Amino acid sequence: MNAYEQAKARYEALGVNVDAALAALANKAISIHCWQGDDVGGFENIGQALSGGIQATGNYPGKARTPQELMADFEKAISLIPGKKRINLHASYAVTGGEKVDRDRLEGRHFDAWIEFAKKNDLGIDFNPTFFSHPLAADGLTLSHPNEEIRMFWVRHGIQSRRIAAYIAEKLGQPVLNNVWIPDGYKDVPADRLGPRLRLMDSLDRIFAEKLDGVIDCVESKVFGIGLEAYTVGSGEFYMAYAARHPGVYNLLDNGHYHPTEMVSDKMSSLLAFFDKLPLHVTRPVRWDSDHVVRLDDELQEIAREIVRNDAMDKVLIGLDYFDASINRVAAWVIGTRNMQKALLQALLMPHARLKRLQEEGCFTELLMQQEEMKSYPFGEIWAHYCQTQGVPADESWFAQVMQYEKDVLSKRA
Repeated sequence: MNAYEQAKARYEALGVNVDAALAALANKAISIHCWQGDDVGGFENIGQALSGGIQATGNYPGKARTPQELMADFEKAISLIPGKKRINLHASYAVTGGEKVDRDRLEGRHFDAWIEFAKKNDLGIDFNPTFFSHPLAADGLTLSHPNEEIRMFWVRHGIQSRRIAAYIAEKLGQPVLNNVWIPDGYKDVPADRLGPRLRLMDSLDRIFAEKLDGVIDCVESKVFGIGLEAYTVGSGEFYMAYAARHPGVYNLLDNGHYHPTEMVSDKMSSLLAFFDKLPLHVTRPVRWDSDHVVRLDDELQEIAREIVRNDAMDKVLIGLDYFDASINRVAAWVIGTRNMQKALLQALLMPHARLKRLQEEGCFTELLMQQEEMKSYPFGEIWAHYCQTQGVPADESWFAQVMQYEKDVLSKRA
């Protein structure tokens, strides 16, 4: 027996169907965020500084500057990632051919280049309206703005973004997740917390009023943003309540958008009890920052276990969200996505029925033992076999290809 067959036999002795686990992993699409490739810059105003409570730090050479460069970089990354993939776009990545189009006038045709790119690479697409890095978001307020003219501009942008998502869904023949995240908040303690939230509720009602086929709507909370530390309008409680009262709107969980002691893995089963879909943004918070490259850490593994043990592979929509400008951006895509897939595979290789039975029977000592013993099972051999069948490098040899791409392509960018 070779190493893979020996590893497979060990898992199957516990009642794990390894072939089924590999098939499930191969069929699970991960939505990969386009904005890692250019530090969330977009194509509206090249070189414009980020605003709206987010920040990309670092100046590693080779940042994508055009749609063509970003697409080429993304293609290089996904060539080294096994399994099904999607690309997650922001509205600020519209390809307008040089035409100046403000965000409330964007249309589906401005994303035709991305649709063709997706078809070429067998990708799904997800979408996000962009409520930051714009003159009308300069004071940190959009859908909750007290100025009605400004607020209605952002409402129109939200409406157009949903129509763009529907356009993409029709062209690709598959649903598009449309995620609303806004930066709105205040740096210091506000005099009125309720007013902005009532305005946000009205704005969302207007945005979601139109029935559109192929669009999966969701809202995303955040604890705070840079310059918006004291109060966030779109809090976790607000969006949880909004989604609960509005059928068809889901509450997206981003594991970098909560207090440091809050774990998204602990929240997932609560939402799965009430919603038929659960969108995720998987990232890695470090102290105050929410968007480091995903590592194969304890929380990532527990998130994956919650997906698998709750039979939610079809219910949980997994997207990644991080941006690190201090390292090779193509490598950042590959590292984070492969780690998400490794976590899923580890979860798929666990004897969940057996572990649940031990819990229900009160066999907590045996449960602890089995959970700990699983940590040293030969997962690496199963992962290597999976990558080989998918036609991508199984180990760190992929990195040499990225370094060659940096030498041949990225290093030549001014």
